[in-house]
Amino acid sequence: MGEWITVGSADEVPEGEATPFAVGDAEIAVARSNGTLYAFSDICTHRGCNLANGGEVEGSTIECECHGSVFDMGTGAVIQGPATEPIATFGVAEDGGQLKVEA
Repeated sequence: MGEWITVGSADEVPEGEATPFAVGDAEIAVARSNGTLYAFSDICTHRGCNLANGGEVEGSTIECECHGSVFDMGTGAVIQGPATEPIATFGVAEDGGQLKVEA
């Protein structure tokens, strides 16, 4: 198990959107969809585009705006290419109005 790190305020992640956070050397996105929080690598495994900036959140998936790869935000699995490698996922929790990521 990793360490829980406070990355920001819970209100920085509106419903239906993803917000990027720097956690040490990692670029992690946190998304909120249908009331559920997801934390995952903000870097698309296809060409290295940022998922949170312009990515479209729908249900439990996010679509990269660069080339249309779709990832499951809960598991990291590729739902639709051109990406072939999954993204990393992380534990995430809201605690007293703060967002915490397990990294």
